[in-house]
Parts: sequence; structure tokens; C-alpha cells
Amino acid sequence: MAHFETLTDFIRQTDAQFRIFDMGRCISKLSPDSFRQMEMGHVPYPKPFLHQAWVAVLMWNPKRAEENVVWFLKLPLDEQGFLVQAARDDFLNRLLQNLSNSMGKAPLDQPADATEYRDALKDNPFSFTPDQEKMAAFHATATLTTRQPASSFYDTARSYFHGKSDLSDWNTLGYQGIADYVIRCQGESGKVSNEEKLASIFNQLPDTPLEAAATFIEHIQPATALTQSILLKLNTVVSEEQVSANQIGALLRAVSQCPETDEKIAALTAVLNSGYGTEAEVIAALASRCWASLQYPELLKLFLEKLAINQTGQECFNRVMADLMFIPTLRALTLQQFRSPERSEELSQAIGGMFGDGFL
Repeated sequence: MAHFETLTDFIRQTDAQFRIFDMGRCISKLSPDSFRQMEMGHVPYPKPFLHQAWVAVLMWNPKRAEENVVWFLKLPLDEQGFLVQAARDDFLNRLLQNLSNSMGKAPLDQPADATEYRDALKDNPFSFTPDQEKMAAFHATATLTTRQPASSFYDTARSYFHGKSDLSDWNTLGYQGIADYVIRCQGESGKVSNEEKLASIFNQLPDTPLEAAATFIEHIQPATALTQSILLKLNTVVSEEQVSANQIGALLRAVSQCPETDEKIAALTAVLNSGYGTEAEVIAALASRCWASLQYPELLKLFLEKLAINQTGQECFNRVMADLMFIPTLRALTLQQFRSPERSEELSQAIGGMFGDGFL
């Protein structure tokens, strides 16, 4: 059996085109060279989530791009965020063994059609299946990447968000169609883009399509107009305190990929200072999606204080901190806050409870 040191090396010997995506906190591209460095253990994984690297590998034959192959992988990381080399080797061995069995005597180091690898992760403990929402977002990303048509639900969604049907008539929208519409806000050309239309209509949307669109926006990088619309909506509903914590969480996910501006930090601060600040859904959205903003010391300080008195209790504090302190920059900043003589008694007790439970 042919030997390959990394998954990247193996894919490169095929005749397939491929892209690698991080699937942890949001869907984002990973360059093959950077991923290979991570596989080799030369650099830590950039966006760890729940102590693992969540990865999607998209492969396709340029002549038959519609017949693509996707591998969803979750690979364990060590305490410093590096891929566990023994797990990487185990994964590769299982992958190559499956391919060897399915391809018979065909040499694995010869070019092959990407579709021959469709079942290569069968019974592989390092594979996973994304939830419905993440799968819809990835399918939209994959068709855009391979320049394939969007799903059959796309036209209905586009008509709705472009204001060509009554906004109350959202029951006809397909979840995949909303994903396609939002993901195709990126890299568009033409007279009127999806993103411009979405920005103009965002604050008029009923709760259900608003929350659906918001959760898919976390997978793109909103431009100025859409960023301003999201921030306006977030500030408005927070000040009114008349919507569900789920909607606040969805809007936080939407704002997570917006540029790190003073206006954004002010909006996140307002959320934490509101009645939503201790809600589990809001805490989870801030920690898992807006973690980059938590690198601002004052925001992190406020977040930790609210986390200490969250409505779910010590277990929520432990889980959130175990994840956040796995991110190198946040670990250092968090430890500074833990040592601060200005921390509250509630935060001191939560920290003591965390260490007492053996989480760190």
C-alpha cells in the first residue's frame, strides 16, 4: 500500500481539485499548504472547537464538478492545539485501507477519479455528520465553490428576500434555499446583489426568516451595509427586550464575522448588560461565535462576570471555559482576568468551582 505522510499529500496525487474548510465555529476556508503544516504538527490548529479540529474536504473532477465528494473529519487536538499525531496516523491508515479494499489492485499513488473515494470514510471513527443547519450551509458553499447551480429552493428564496413577495409569506421558503441565498451574497457580480437586498430588507423580516438568515450569515463576511443592518437590528431588539434569547443568539451569530469595530464591541457590551446577558443561548453564541471579540479585555471581563452568574449554573461556566481556554490568545487573557483583584465574589466562586471539578 502506498504511504502518505498527510491527507493533503494523498489528495494532491489524485486528479481531483479540492478545497479544505474549517467546520467548527463557522465554515471558513483553510489553504492546503496551511492545513498540511497543521497535519505535520508544525503549527496549531487555528480555530479549535470542543478540543477538536472539525474539517470538511471537498473534492471534484473538473470535468464532472457536480459529482463531488465530501469528507467530514473531526481530529483530536492536544492541550496546545496541535493535531494528535497518533490519531492522524490512525485516520490515514483506516482511510487508505478502505480505499485499498474498495479499489482492489488499483495503485493508490496513481491518479483516480474523485468519485471513487465517496465511501472511503465508512466506519471511520474520525468522520462526523454535520447538523442540518451546518449541512445546508456547506452544501450552499460547495455548489458555489464548484460553480454549480444552487438548489431548487434558491429562486423562491431570492424572490422573497428581493421583496417580490409579501414578507409574511415565508412559509414557502425552503431551509436550503435560504442557505443558498445567504452564501451567494459572497463573490457576486451584477446590478443588484443578494447582499444589498438582504441589507435593505433585514430589519423588516419576520422572526422566523430573520433568525434563519442570521444563522447563515455567520458563514460569510458581511460588507458595510449588511453589517450596519445587523447591528441596528441587534441594538434595537436588545433595548426593547421583547424578543426571545434565541433571536439574540441568532443575531450574535450574524454579527460574529463582521469587522471588529468599536460599534460592534459596543453592541456586544449592550447585550451583556441587558437582561439577556445571563441567558444560556446568548452565552453560547458569544463564546462559540464571537470569541474573537472577547480578545478585547473589557468585553472579556464583562463576559466572565455574566458567565459566572449565568442562568444554567456552574456546569455552563465549566463547559464554556474549557472551550475558550483552549484558544491560546483567550487562555492568556482569561488567566489575567482570573488573577484580577477586581473580580467579583461570584466570579471567584465560579473559578473555584471549575478548578474543583478538575476541568483545567
